[in-house]
Amino acid sequence: MLQRHLTAMFVLGASAVASWAADEFPVQAEVAFKGLTFSQPLGIVPCPGKKDVLFIVEKTGRVQMLEGLGTDKVTKREVFNITQPKDGKFEMGGECGLLGFAPHPKWRENGQVFVYYSLKINNKLHQRLARFKLSTTEPFAVDATTEQPLMTQLDPASNHNGGDVHFGPDGYLYFSCGDGGAGNDVFNNAGYINKGFFAGIFRIDVDNRPTSLAPNPGPSVAVDPQGKAFYTIPADNPFIGATSHRGQKIEAGTVRTEVWATGMRNPWRFSFDPVKGTCFAGDVGQNLFEEIDIVVAGGDYGWSVVEGLHEFNRKDPNGKQQPPKLLAPEGFTLPIYEYDRKIGNSVTGGIVARETKVEVLKDAYVFGDFGSGRIVTLREKDGKWEPRVVGKDLTIAGLGVDPSTGDVLIATLGGDVKRLVNK
Repeated sequence: MLQRHLTAMFVLGASAVASWAADEFPVQAEVAFKGLTFSQPLGIVPCPGKKDVLFIVEKTGRVQMLEGLGTDKVTKREVFNITQPKDGKFEMGGECGLLGFAPHPKWRENGQVFVYYSLKINNKLHQRLARFKLSTTEPFAVDATTEQPLMTQLDPASNHNGGDVHFGPDGYLYFSCGDGGAGNDVFNNAGYINKGFFAGIFRIDVDNRPTSLAPNPGPSVAVDPQGKAFYTIPADNPFIGATSHRGQKIEAGTVRTEVWATGMRNPWRFSFDPVKGTCFAGDVGQNLFEEIDIVVAGGDYGWSVVEGLHEFNRKDPNGKQQPPKLLAPEGFTLPIYEYDRKIGNSVTGGIVARETKVEVLKDAYVFGDFGSGRIVTLREKDGKWEPRVVGKDLTIAGLGVDPSTGDVLIATLGGDVKRLVNK
C-alpha cells in the first residue's frame, strides 16, 4: 500500500507542496513535536489511562514513547525494538515492518502489550500477532525477550498486510489482515473464511474469559505443549459454526472463528469512535476505487467480487477492461464512501475527531490518502456520508489524537508527526 508510492512522493514532494494554494483548504499540518523526528512513523497510539503520553509506531521496528504531552518539554524514549526477533529475521521491505502496537487496557495490572509485525522464518515471509510483557525493572518499556506469538501467518507476498491492532470498547483485541498481496486477489484468499488470517478484521479474547471458546486448530495458531492456544474466541463472534460462505459449503471445524468481518483487500488502519464505538476502516483498492467502511460483525465487504461500490473490473479474455458496473446492493456490506483513482490512490483509514478545537474536523471522521495527500472529513447527513477535502500533506500513513489537547495528528512516512490546525 505504502511503498509503491513512497519514492515518487519524495521526488515530487517539493513541487507538489508548491502547487497547493495557501488558502485552498481550511486546515494545515504543522510539526506537532518540535525537535523530534521519527523513522517512517505509521501509527499513533494512546496509552490507556494517560493523557500526557503517546506512542509512535515506526515501520522500521521500534516504538517511541512521547512523554510530557501538554507541556513545552515533550520528550521521546524508545520503549520497544523488534528488529531482532528470537525465531526469525525482522522484515521491513515493501509494505512489511512493525505495523501495529496496542497496550492492554489493564497494562498496569498485567503488563501486556500486543504487536503485529513481519518476519522471515527459514527465509519465508510471515505476518505475526504477538504478546509481550513490560519490564519489571524499568519504567514503561517492553521486554523483547518475553514474546509469546499468538498467530504467525505464512504470507505469499510482501504487500497487503493490514497489521493494525486495537482493543475495542468491548475489551476484545481486534487486528486487520490483507488478502495475501500481489494483485487481483491472485492467491484467492478474499472470498474465504477458512484459509487462514487473510482479508478482514479479526477479534479475539486475550483475557480468556470463561464464556469464550477455543479457536479451531490451524498451522498459524500458536499453542502451548498441551495444544492449547494462547487466546480464545468471544462466544458471539459471527462465524462460529458457519457451514457455508458465499454460497459454498465449508466444514465448521475449518473456519477461522477469529473473523469479525471479511472480504477486504487491505484494511489499512481502522479505529473505533470513542463516543459511539463505531468501527471505521480504510480499505485500499486495486485499480479504480478506494473505500471507507463501517465494520460490522459478520460483514462481507465483497473483495474480490467488488471494488468499492462496483463490480471488480477484471480483464476479459482479450486483455481488455470494460467500464466498471455499479454493484447491486444484495449480498455484500457496502462502503459508506468510495472515491476513484483520479483523485487519490491509497487510502489511509482515520479517526473520529471528538475533542479537537478545529471546528471543521470536530465530530467528523477524518482520513487521508497516501498517494494524493488529501485529508478528508466525512459527515453523515440524511443517511449519506458527505466528503470534504480540508487539507493536504505527503505520505500520510496513519492518524491519531493528541490526548492532551484532542488535536488530530497525522504520521507521515517521511519522518514527521504533524498536528492539524486552522490556517
